[in-house]
Amino acid sequence: MSLLKHNIFLKIGIIAILILVLLIPATMLNQVILEREATQKKAIKEVSSKWANAQTITGPYLSVPYDRYVKKWSEKDSTDVLVKFKEWLHILPEDLNVNGTIEPEKRYRGIFEVVVYESNFNLSGTFKPIPYDALEIEKENIHFDKASLNIGITDLRGIEKQIKLNWNAQNIAFNSGTVNNHITESGINASLPALKDSTINSFNLDIDLKGSQQLFFVPVGKTTDVNINSNWTTPSFTGNFLPDTRTVDETGFKANWNILHLNRNYPQFWKGSTHKLKNSAFGTSLLLPVDNYQKSYRVARYAILFLTLTFMVFFFVEILKKVFIHPIQYLLVGVALIVFYALMLAFSEHIAFNPAYILAAVLTLFLITAYTAAILKSKQLGMLIFGILIILYGFIFSIIQLEDYALLIGSLGIFIILGLVMYFSRKIDWYEIKIGTGDTKFALPKTKRHQPKTDLSKDDIDKYLEE
Repeated sequence: MSLLKHNIFLKIGIIAILILVLLIPATMLNQVILEREATQKKAIKEVSSKWANAQTITGPYLSVPYDRYVKKWSEKDSTDVLVKFKEWLHILPEDLNVNGTIEPEKRYRGIFEVVVYESNFNLSGTFKPIPYDALEIEKENIHFDKASLNIGITDLRGIEKQIKLNWNAQNIAFNSGTVNNHITESGINASLPALKDSTINSFNLDIDLKGSQQLFFVPVGKTTDVNINSNWTTPSFTGNFLPDTRTVDETGFKANWNILHLNRNYPQFWKGSTHKLKNSAFGTSLLLPVDNYQKSYRVARYAILFLTLTFMVFFFVEILKKVFIHPIQYLLVGVALIVFYALMLAFSEHIAFNPAYILAAVLTLFLITAYTAAILKSKQLGMLIFGILIILYGFIFSIIQLEDYALLIGSLGIFIILGLVMYFSRKIDWYEIKIGTGDTKFALPKTKRHQPKTDLSKDDIDKYLEE
């Protein structure tokens, strides 16, 4: 024990080992955070599976079958014969106008919140005459009587009402499914027996659609104009295009997208499954105000900083105040710091993250301060530890809030802390210091038993050194 008390380098080594040992439960807490986040996602998926998943609307677009003839050698006839294949021609609208509203609401699965919505949209626009010259298809090979208008919808369970198409002032009912999966794998279609190939065709339809978390659109029009408004106050505009104009306030949001065919990487018409459109989708995500698991994970990543700086404070208290703190006491303080993360995570699942962080920090500070004052038998040292730790917790809290400046503030903060440590330790003689005693050098203690002597014989000197 005497060696542990007086060998400063052994003490530093033990503190370093304790930090490494405590990082094991800290890492385990990171896994707990990820598991809770996975549980939340499972709850969201479960609610969405019963309501309707995130929706992406693709279309409308025309799909027209045509015959393609290929010459093949016939062994039977010993000559080339024409073999007929059925192919599909896909045509996108000249203009597409989308106007609608989104009405979100929160649902709960246990303690987890899930955002679902109901929406109502009107889709209108026109199709230009079919460009036969550019298609390189003989008109007589195209089956206009079998043409269909298709709309891709990700989750058909979200359709709340029968959808009717107004095509050139004629009402046509939609059928489930698309005629092929060249563009979308899920959707609805309407047969167009009255397709006019040489004139402009107009369309108009209303869609009432349920979904969860996200709503996206694909810009199929040569000019696509989308207007959305909602009472949701925390939207996230994502996808391949951001809104041209948007307004977000305490009453909700309004957003407008205006996209040209030049902004995307596919033409207005093509044959077969040449192009996939989903990569050009855009829209909005209905975010919950706080993502507590992401913030908890970010705080947990600073565990090594918490442990190192706290242990450093205790170590310098030992050095500067000439007291001794046992490694077991370091360990108990370290465990209290790790429990802080568990408290923060647990509280954040029931209240907002910021109050959860503050509550967990206050409880941890109270515990460590009271314990420090007790083991050091000094309220002043306890309050000193309290003041330093509250600065540390406030520093980490500031980093979490300032996402864009977290690296800058964090780096500057650590630089300042390092500067303070170097300043207060500048006069310490690390080679001659003792821990837990008022002496700072390896000098013989001045007691009544060991008074300086003069005129000593060699035997007296040897006896004195042995003592």
